[in-house]
Amino acid sequence: MTHTIRKATTDDAGPLAELAAVTFPLACPPSSSPEDIAAHVANTLSERHFREYLADLDVTILVIDADGALRGYSLLVNRPAEDPDVASALKVLPSMELSKCYVHPEHHGLGAAGELMHASLQAAAEAGAAGLWLGVNSQNARALRFYEKSGFRKVGSKSFRLGTTVEHDFVLERAV
Repeated sequence: MTHTIRKATTDDAGPLAELAAVTFPLACPPSSSPEDIAAHVANTLSERHFREYLADLDVTILVIDADGALRGYSLLVNRPAEDPDVASALKVLPSMELSKCYVHPEHHGLGAAGELMHASLQAAAEAGAAGLWLGVNSQNARALRFYEKSGFRKVGSKSFRLGTTVEHDFVLERAV
C-alpha cells in the first residue's frame, strides 16, 4: 500500500473526524468510560471541529493518505502554551504543540507513525519553532515508547479532562 503525507484540506474534515473516532480511544486509559470518550470525540473531534482547525491559521494538520483513505494525522498548534504547568515546563522556545498524532491501528508497526512524526517536526521547523511539545497520558505505554524513540523527553505533567474524569498527562518536549 502506497501512502503520502500531505497537508489536510477542508475536504478532509469528515474523514479526519471518522479517523479520530477510531484512533482517539486507543490513547485513553483502560479505565476511561465509553461515555467520556464519546463525549470528548463529539466535543473536540467532530467534522465541524476539524473544519474549525483547518480554518485556523495557527493550526497545521498533516495526514497520511493511503490510496485515497486517511490512515493517520497530526495536528500542530503554533501558539504559546496556555496551561501554566506546560508553559513553566518548556525549555526549548519558541515551541509548537503537537496536539494530536494518531495512526490507524491497521498501520501500527509499519513505519507510518515515524514518517508522520518526521513530517510534523519538519513542519514545526518551517513554522519557526525551536521545540515541539505534547501531552500524553501517563498510562499510554505504547505512545510513550514511540515518543521517547522519536527524541522526546519528559519535562513535566499536566491534567487533562476527559468527560467526567481528570487524567494525568506527561508533558514531553524535544528540539526540532
